[in-house]
Amino acid sequence: MSSASAEHVDAVVVGSGPNGLSAAVTLARAGLSVRVYERNATVGGGLRTEEVTLPGFRHDICSAVHPLAFASGFFRRFGLARRVPFVVPTASYGTPLDGGRVAMAYLDLERTAEDLGVDGPAWRALLGPLVEHADAVAQFTGSALLQVPRHPLVAARFGLTALAQGGPWWGLPFRTEAPGALLAGVLAHTTLPLPSVAGAAAGLTLATYAHARGWPIPAGGSQSIADAMVADIEAHGGQVVTGTPVESLAELPESRVVVFDTHVADAARLAGDRLAPGYLRRVGRFRDGNGVFKADFALAGPVPWTNPELFETATVHLGGSRRDIAAAENAVAAGRESDPPYVLVSQPSLFDGTRAPAGKHVLWTYTHVPRGSAEDRTEAIIRRIEQFAPGFRDLILGTSTMTAAQMEQHNPNYHGGDISAGSPDFGQLVARPVLSSDPWRMPGHGLYLASASAAPGPGVHGLGGYYAARSALRHAFGVTRMPDLSPAPDQVAAPPPPFPIPDSITPPTLREP
Repeated sequence: MSSASAEHVDAVVVGSGPNGLSAAVTLARAGLSVRVYERNATVGGGLRTEEVTLPGFRHDICSAVHPLAFASGFFRRFGLARRVPFVVPTASYGTPLDGGRVAMAYLDLERTAEDLGVDGPAWRALLGPLVEHADAVAQFTGSALLQVPRHPLVAARFGLTALAQGGPWWGLPFRTEAPGALLAGVLAHTTLPLPSVAGAAAGLTLATYAHARGWPIPAGGSQSIADAMVADIEAHGGQVVTGTPVESLAELPESRVVVFDTHVADAARLAGDRLAPGYLRRVGRFRDGNGVFKADFALAGPVPWTNPELFETATVHLGGSRRDIAAAENAVAAGRESDPPYVLVSQPSLFDGTRAPAGKHVLWTYTHVPRGSAEDRTEAIIRRIEQFAPGFRDLILGTSTMTAAQMEQHNPNYHGGDISAGSPDFGQLVARPVLSSDPWRMPGHGLYLASASAAPGPGVHGLGGYYAARSALRHAFGVTRMPDLSPAPDQVAAPPPPFPIPDSITPPTLREP
């Protein structure tokens, strides 16, 4: 990492989250001099992996499993799957139910449908057409909604499916409890009430990728993705400066372009009078969503799930039935803590031996809470896990937690603990952060917004940064042909080594990307 200096550079990027790094990769690949400034001592934003419980236990600080890693247009251009070793579990996610039952979303759509029995045909009819055209779904959902989709028929079908799953009739396709609970678990990834059209759109996107390419896990943790982008930036002459908060644009070197990987409110504050009053009024109405409470656990062994099928996945949605999951999420949307809560759980150490000492495991969890909540939800999370994994509490060696308020202290982009950098409701997906066919270009000379506050919104996809860089190249430098982002031969990573699964659980079958 380089230290700051005052000389001229072509482009400055404020923030080193996935979108800031993707913007810097793209600009550096175009031959520009680029410098990234990061307030923390390490890069990555939501891609950090750190020891936060006990030595040797490496926890993902925000994102853990990456459904967009193989679907994102930026990551595909960047060749991420060739740069970072990934493991793809045979099951993308699972939802345990009462009585030891479980609903599983396998990478294999047909296996999922068979397991759902009488509801298998309805599941296949719901997701099969989207899975068949997963690349078109990725293009449509990974761009500004005002742009004309390249595949209008797929976009229309996706929209109709989101409407069907986003209204009060969302349970109509299914006759049994399992498929509704399975789908509700993935629709609840947003902090929106259920059912909602925007929540359905986000969940259907993730469910499509679950069957099309799976939900991959990066060996070494999410930090591996950030490190691969930093390596590419530096290989093409860019610089990354850490431990340097930016409080004013006057602190930055002279440049033709400034790209903000920050919450739009923070970008507006930093840009100050360089932005038009009308734009400032519009972004002043941009609303934050609810927050998350996060708990990481160091464990003496794997989570003792009652149903061993859950060992085939790194991602488990704890919430019970569709109605129970909706009740938990709607309580949060109404400003209350949910009890019992919906809990999103990931155990990447089942598939990646670098995460914990031999025989030990890490567990990543979070639950949704009202924006700005300072309440400790650790016990509620443990009780929820114990409901489906009796004896879990006895395995806990160490715990690290962050309330929603502490999430913002750790990452200022997360206002009130909102990891989406702005509510991802339907209105703010169409106008993110304002209604524009080029929402990344701010109306101040050379200023661009790349964060999750801009289209296409939250998620580790790098597309906000890629689009902001594309806009900057066109308007500030007259470059209309995007640079090649593919890896050089020496940037291609070896596949992850096989990891022995403890004898006490059913070994999952792993699939390389």
